[in-house]
Amino acid sequence: MSRKLVLFLCLFLFAVMASAAPQKAAKKSSSKKSVKKTEVVVKQPKKQSKKQTKKQPKKEEKQEEKDDDEFISAPESSSKAVNGGDDDEENLSQYTAAQLEERQSRQKFEEEQRLDEYANSLRRRDWLKDRLILQVGMGSRYPFMGESGMGMGFGAGVEYISRWHAALYGSVGYLPKGEDYVPNIDLEGGFGYKVGLNYYLFPKNPLHLGVSVSYGTVYFDHDIRPDKNKMRPLITVNGFQFDALITYLTNEWYYLQFSFGMYYAPKLKSKDLSNPSFDVTSKTDETPVSIVVNPDGMNKTGIVFGIAIGYAFPEFFPDDTEKRRREREKERARSGRDDD
Repeated sequence: MSRKLVLFLCLFLFAVMASAAPQKAAKKSSSKKSVKKTEVVVKQPKKQSKKQTKKQPKKEEKQEEKDDDEFISAPESSSKAVNGGDDDEENLSQYTAAQLEERQSRQKFEEEQRLDEYANSLRRRDWLKDRLILQVGMGSRYPFMGESGMGMGFGAGVEYISRWHAALYGSVGYLPKGEDYVPNIDLEGGFGYKVGLNYYLFPKNPLHLGVSVSYGTVYFDHDIRPDKNKMRPLITVNGFQFDALITYLTNEWYYLQFSFGMYYAPKLKSKDLSNPSFDVTSKTDETPVSIVVNPDGMNKTGIVFGIAIGYAFPEFFPDDTEKRRREREKERARSGRDDD
């Protein structure tokens, strides 16, 4: 029994080995064939005959001709239109000399307008720098207010805005003579001054916000005791002022400004004879007494405001673009006078 089992196992192994041998042989043969094919392709390139080499340039020429046919060139009429060809010459020949002159002047005007618009757009980079402004106004900056903020001075000023948007300004003003609420008594008028430093923001916007610090005449009131001429004397006080500014200014000449802020007058700090709103009742009684309507004297701080209009000169140090724009404006003005 054991012999039969061993014999059966031997026959089974032999059959398995016999069936596996052809598959291995097939794999080896296929791999050899692929290697041979690659070797033939790589190591043995096909040799071209002389006839084929002679025919190849012709094929290349045909291919180039096909490529040229596929490329679409611009029509001659368009190139003539771009370069001002015969069509333009024929069209121009239909115009008279006057019409041609008018057409050239119109084209020149349109070109100048385009250049001016470009120059103006460059000006929009900074409308503030290097501007001199002549101003007239009323209120706290021209140059003072008083009597609880109701009285206003009228004045004029000058301001120069540098290219860094910081500006120096000064103003002088006049407070006109008025009538008191008491019959037959007048209020004295007078002068004031103010100098200051401004700084502006938003140079590309027509509305420029700014801040201002100044020194000068900031407040006034009148003595309640009339003099021999039945006039109440004017009392003015110098001090510091801090303002917020809203200014309209472009590359044009017009200028408009609103200001509001507060003043501080150090001389009005204490109730003694150094305070101009206090005095003594008599030589014997040296007790300080208010000489204005307010029993506590004039206020050392207060709210003030003002308004001004002005003429803004063009930029004093323009660039080349702005210079050319101004020259064109002068030429148009001269040509307009010539036509008239």
